Amino acid sequence: MSSLSRRTVLLAAATAAATSAFPALAVDALPDARFVGFAQAVNEFAISSGQLALARSTNENIRGFATRAIAEANQAASALSRSRQEAGVSYAPDGSMGPKTTNLLAQLNALQGPAFDTAFANAQLSVQTDAEAQFGAYSQNGKSGPLRRYAQEILPKSQMQLEYARRIAGGR
Repeated sequence: MSSLSRRTVLLAAATAAATSAFPALAVDALPDARFVGFAQAVNEFAISSGQLALARSTNENIRGFATRAIAEANQAASALSRSRQEAGVSYAPDGSMGPKTTNLLAQLNALQGPAFDTAFANAQLSVQTDAEAQFGAYSQNGKSGPLRRYAQEILPKSQMQLEYARRIAGGR
């Protein structure tokens, strides 16, 4: 085997190892109106699920997360409304996040006690993982300046919410 082909094989092996160690969560930025729908669904889920947690959970970690999530989502919803108006972009439902959050809320609505707490933590982890990925993608590649600025403003908060969600879900 020549040194060039040996280097190529080694490079391919190293690349494969690196990409399997860190699964790719790269996402494309949604079109503007769908991004608005996505962000709105994330905010509505945080508020609705947070209110459920405050009503159904006695776990202080869950209640603390819920209180923070509601406050952050209310601020994010106001900022989204301003950015959407500035951009002149209408709302279009997102075909993935809207149904996902609706299903998660229905599941949470049927639970109480420790089963609720576990499902709440897992739902937050799932939604916040998607939110962080999309806010990151849109903050880099979104077409609308005002919405891109919104994503850039929300991304660090989303990353923090994702970290909190990992903690309440047991560090996953």
